Amino acid sequence: MKKIFMVLLVWGTMLSVAQAEMKCQSGKCGSAMKSPAKPKKMMKMFQSVSKGEATLLQEGDAKVFCPECGMTLPMFFKTNHAATVDGKVKQYCSMHCVVDDMQQGSKLTDIKVVDVSTLKFISAPKAFYVVGSGVKGTMTMVSKYAFAKKEDAEAFAKSNGGKVVDFETALADAKSDFAKESKMITSKQKMMAEKGEMVYSNKCEKTDKKFDTVAEAKAFVIQNSLCKDIHAKQLQAVGLYLKNR
Repeated sequence: MKKIFMVLLVWGTMLSVAQAEMKCQSGKCGSAMKSPAKPKKMMKMFQSVSKGEATLLQEGDAKVFCPECGMTLPMFFKTNHAATVDGKVKQYCSMHCVVDDMQQGSKLTDIKVVDVSTLKFISAPKAFYVVGSGVKGTMTMVSKYAFAKKEDAEAFAKSNGGKVVDFETALADAKSDFAKESKMITSKQKMMAEKGEMVYSNKCEKTDKKFDTVAEAKAFVIQNSLCKDIHAKQLQAVGLYLKNR
């Protein structure tokens, strides 16, 4: 039962993410999502900030997207991390994606994290993390939020649950959970990529360009107006298809 619950929760989170991503491109993370026929509102996620409030440390056409999973960084800004990899800054939506890059052999230095209280990047090794609070996390079943001040972390834990730990402990927890969480995420992404192939076939101009990441694929689609009349979920699906085809 626990495993089934975890699968449903992760899948539900990813669906909510896909539906809201395009709003983040216009600086409206967490704002109402509307269709012509039935206007629908979506609750703002705790992690989300407006595009204007988010600091993007990485560069390039795909700088607004996480280089590992392709998710929109302002939407998950309160769990954003950043690090220098091969002389360039990479910005991640979550600690899960930090671990993902590490697992692929990347050497990360000068790791930073967003302080929830100030929305500024701080040194991750000096941060106080609240692990396992009742506030939903990003790309993980066990949420992890960082603070520059211990008293802020303790206040957050008092209100929302969880334990206050250092960076190394939070990172160790993320590594411990990485395999099982990745298995669930990969399964969902595979299904989304299959839908993305159909959307690409029916609504997009064709390209032979190869992409190393979902972020690059999505940026290319947007910049070249490759697909017509697609919503955020379809954009994520097309990005997954183009990256993995």
